[in-house]
Amino acid sequence: MPSQLDQLKQYTTVVADTGDFKQLAQFTPQDATTNPSLILKAVQKPDYAPLLADTVKAHKGEALDVIVDNVLVRFGLEILKVVPGRVSTEVDARLSFDTEATVARARRIMGLYEAAGIPRSRVLIKIASTWEGIQAARVLEQEGIRCNLTLLFAFCQAQACGDAKVQLISPFVGRIYDWYKKQAGAAWDEAANAGDNDPGVKSVARIYAYYKDHGIATEVMGASFRNVGQIIALAGCDLLTISPDLLAQLQASEAPVARKLTPPSQVGVAEAPLSEAAFRYALNEDAMATEKLAEGIRAFAVDAGKLDAMIQALQA
Repeated sequence: MPSQLDQLKQYTTVVADTGDFKQLAQFTPQDATTNPSLILKAVQKPDYAPLLADTVKAHKGEALDVIVDNVLVRFGLEILKVVPGRVSTEVDARLSFDTEATVARARRIMGLYEAAGIPRSRVLIKIASTWEGIQAARVLEQEGIRCNLTLLFAFCQAQACGDAKVQLISPFVGRIYDWYKKQAGAAWDEAANAGDNDPGVKSVARIYAYYKDHGIATEVMGASFRNVGQIIALAGCDLLTISPDLLAQLQASEAPVARKLTPPSQVGVAEAPLSEAAFRYALNEDAMATEKLAEGIRAFAVDAGKLDAMIQALQA
């Protein structure tokens, strides 16, 4: 019997969620995603410290944000040696509410990849799914720069991303699950909220159905998993980005995996685009999404600051 990982790959494109490119090859993922927290985690390992030091040295005297982007791209280039598909590289989360600055930073990151001989088709620029981030992605997509909209928790965020014709979205399964579990406290029933009933799984399944029903080409990539059950419940989703720990669990098991999400036989017409006011109101109405989006941006910003500090220490 093939492993669960191999079975999953029959229905879904498997993506590795890590900055640790030396770990990647054993799972043979199609793509890889990174974020500030994953890169920070990687550069603190002895295996990767020289890569950071070399990149900082090569760009000595340049602006801090320029060095950071070069570090991110350097990791991306190493990852692209291992995966046959795409790498996602994130714009600084501290720019999440600045459309123009996000566009400028994304163009620079893509320029660094292109200067290294990597075509645009192999890079996704990760941007937080704020209204400003989604509008930045709209501009970038029109320029042929493909985007991955991250920190996505609310249905309205997915609607706006579809309207903007972004390449891919990353709805966060595990963080949605975390919020509902915390809210329920002692009343939480793990068995009753597992598999198809998991609140994070339900959120992604709804978005997937909406996109497919309305002929929206944006790819859906479930992200931020807490357990294998959440992954198996989304077999058939366009893509799933999975941490090395959970990839290893899937590889070690031969339990059967059945397809859960399937596109409809008929496609309806697209709905009217969501206005900024409607988006902001819908997001405000969703307490989970409001809290998790803000918390996610803050956490990524903290880790971006720590990476800045490491680079500055190396320059001293």
